[in-house]
Amino acid sequence: MGSVTYVVRMGFYADQVLPRVIDVALGSRTDPIRARVTADLSGDVLEVGFGSGRNVQHLPSAVNRLIAVDPATVGRRLAARRIAARGVPVEFVGLDGQSLPLDDSSVDHVLVTWTLCTIPDVDRALREMRRVLRPGGALHFVEHGKSPIPASARRQDRITPVWRRVMGGCHLNRNIPDLIESAGFDMQRLDSFRDNGPEFVARLYEGVAISR
Repeated sequence: MGSVTYVVRMGFYADQVLPRVIDVALGSRTDPIRARVTADLSGDVLEVGFGSGRNVQHLPSAVNRLIAVDPATVGRRLAARRIAARGVPVEFVGLDGQSLPLDDSSVDHVLVTWTLCTIPDVDRALREMRRVLRPGGALHFVEHGKSPIPASARRQDRITPVWRRVMGGCHLNRNIPDLIESAGFDMQRLDSFRDNGPEFVARLYEGVAISR
């Protein structure tokens, strides 16, 4: 339900309206989660699904540079004040998380928040994230995904086809831990909990995974 992180023929709704809706829906109430997820970042950080820059204010002083990927151009305008207030250099390098215009082993950490749900070929995107990470580099994430409660999981499966059309390709029913581990990461920390809202949209997975 986070940033729309893939290249499509973006219409007015996807490029101009939906990012503003998400900026409000995932606003200040998510700050404590964002602060946890970004706490151990350092060096050169790639953020796939930069969106409106909600994570910028939480970046530790040890971050030297943020490399941002997101196709929705309105997000950059929404983020301008946040970038200026934080003062960290932000470099926009691409639009598509499935094909990153970066060299192998070129970043220290990758950050994704409410993003993996929207990428059509999420397996490819995660492999790309692993490719650009330096040896031992970490993926820091918080994502909503498949509920461990069978009734809620079945509801997610039923709703997802319609939800995707309304919410910029967002899948409610992706198994986030399995996707990350299948892409070649070892889970270092994983917490699963229900955020504010009904289980079918509010089941979150937060953690850190290390590139093998």
